[in-house]
Amino acid sequence: MTLFDKISEDIKAAMKARDKVRLETLRNIKKVFLEAKTAPGANDTLEDADALKILQKLAKQGHESAQTFISNNRQDLADEELAQARVIEEYLPKPLTDEEIESEVKAVIAETGAQGMKDMGRVMGIASKKMAGRADGRAISAIVKRLLA
Repeated sequence: MTLFDKISEDIKAAMKARDKVRLETLRNIKKVFLEAKTAPGANDTLEDADALKILQKLAKQGHESAQTFISNNRQDLADEELAQARVIEEYLPKPLTDEEIESEVKAVIAETGAQGMKDMGRVMGIASKKMAGRADGRAISAIVKRLLA
């Protein structure tokens, strides 16, 4: 079952459970998925890897919006955004810890034979692909810089 199909099934379950926040969030996710499927060049398909990228983006936007609302003393709106972000995060893979990221990066460095900062681009490219959806690019970059320096 693809992520798109799972979201569609969960919309039905949320309707039956009368879970307003979950239903609204899942409908929004499905809308964005449909837009991605019908975008030029998508050939009416949405791979799970692309769907995960969309979900990560939506979760990140939710957290950023919540921070904006908090800074503007609108806790009620921030709570809504955070509730929606939690629903989105249920569909994301478990994020890697810093130790797990570091061990993955060390493996990539050994695999590529990287010697210093001049090889950072090559290491980042491989590491980012290996940890896509499970680690933030900034965290990967910081660990790569530290290990190559």
